[in-house]
Amino acid sequence: MTFEFKLHHRDASTSARRGVFLTPHGDVQTPGFMPVGTQGTVKGVTIDQVAQTGAHMILGNTYHLALRPGAETVRRLGGLHAMTRWDGPILTDSGGFQVFSLKGINKISEEGVVFRSHIDGALIDLTPEHSVEIQEALGSDVAMVLDHVIALPALRSEVVEAMERSIRWAKRCQDAATRADQAQFAIVQGGLDEELRVQCASELAAMNFPGYAVGGLSVGEAPEEMYRITAATCPALPENKPRYLMGVGRPIDLIESVARGIDLFDCVMPTRNGRNGLAFTDTGHIKIRNAVHRYDTQPLEPDCPCPACRHSRGYLRHLFVAGEMLGPILLSIHNLTFYQRVMRETRAAIERDEFASFLLAKKKAWGFADSAG
Repeated sequence: MTFEFKLHHRDASTSARRGVFLTPHGDVQTPGFMPVGTQGTVKGVTIDQVAQTGAHMILGNTYHLALRPGAETVRRLGGLHAMTRWDGPILTDSGGFQVFSLKGINKISEEGVVFRSHIDGALIDLTPEHSVEIQEALGSDVAMVLDHVIALPALRSEVVEAMERSIRWAKRCQDAATRADQAQFAIVQGGLDEELRVQCASELAAMNFPGYAVGGLSVGEAPEEMYRITAATCPALPENKPRYLMGVGRPIDLIESVARGIDLFDCVMPTRNGRNGLAFTDTGHIKIRNAVHRYDTQPLEPDCPCPACRHSRGYLRHLFVAGEMLGPILLSIHNLTFYQRVMRETRAAIERDEFASFLLAKKKAWGFADSAG
């Protein structure tokens, strides 16, 4: 079998799962975090450095790659794997979220979405079939179906319309697929309505996709709302397929969502925050530009193997204050390393049936002991 999800263990006291997702380009240990390589690069980090952080799978963005350098250019360069020299699995999103973020310059119909390029204003027609065509040219291991994402809060009628359209578009994507070496993941929509989420998950599950994502969250709603919807949705999804929570998020969001049954995550947060001078650590985050670090000889974390932690906090602060590009690069690598370490610890805690106590300990260490997130 080209793609297979093996569920190895279920935590004794939560819905956390320990598994492995088998793909043509290697195995993805779950729960797992995918660094975001929007335009064929995890911003500011070489592909070898990404691998050294412990990442198993990365993400590329269909919308951005279709505009620049273009799907045909990527195809002629050998696909995303050959072009980037990443030899592990790659997931590409469908462009649906970018369409949502460009809502002021797009028009959605049953056929698809028409919008203007943010680069040159060119008119672009993105249908479910075209999204599949682009992703097949990119050559990713996992291709997301095109879905209709809407801003929240919204009228229930609008949520229903977007959800039902997403289900119809998922079927069109499934029918348009031609590559046996590319798995399609469907995307569950339904806003913050548990009933609609379960309905959407059930209808998509009946289509027998190789994997499923929970989409349309982490768009401004409270973390507790995201956790509530995730907890309601996961039981309606097949046990033997991977579950991916799109665009999430903070380290606390990852482990809270693992407790509710999620297997895969992606987010720009570790690299974006790193470029802006914020480092994640096991005792909370550090704003490296703060003057308190000026004479600090400590590393960010004493036991972290990343290249940033070979330097002092004082030196890292200097790089940011001086505008040296090395500062954002080092903090990006550190944050990616931290996220992968949290995922390794998560997998080990599930295997020991100790995930509940692991979650509580992390919440306390990260300053979330008195809240749901």
